[in-house]
Amino acid sequence: MSLGLWVLAGAVVAGVVLSVLKAWVDGRFRGKSEVDVERVTAGDLGSELGERATLLQFSSAFCAPCRATRRTLAEVEGMVDGVRHVELDAESHLELVRRLDILRTPTTLILDATGAVVKRASGAPRKPDVIAALAAAIDRQPS
Repeated sequence: MSLGLWVLAGAVVAGVVLSVLKAWVDGRFRGKSEVDVERVTAGDLGSELGERATLLQFSSAFCAPCRATRRTLAEVEGMVDGVRHVELDAESHLELVRRLDILRTPTTLILDATGAVVKRASGAPRKPDVIAALAAAIDRQPS
């Protein structure tokens, strides 16, 4: 085989590996360690936190996955009492975006009742993943 075919084959394999990796990571929630827990206040959001938990979504104007994420989080908000969904435009809240290390939209943060970031996901999360992450935030609450 010629060098050009080897290069093409390598590029195809690299593309497939990267797309599988992206699909595996995209929209998955990951936790925060207890040491570097960031807190978000009602003043940061411009609205109240949820009684039990808050689904904080960072979006941008021309983001198609942001619309799907909005629908998913609104459905979960309607299913669980005491949970609030707050969507913020990332461009309009740059200080908060920088403080929370938001690198892309949509990014969803699960906050407990005190505003502590419990879980985060970049990309459009699936509803079962949101519910599981939300359960972790609600279970953290002191009785």
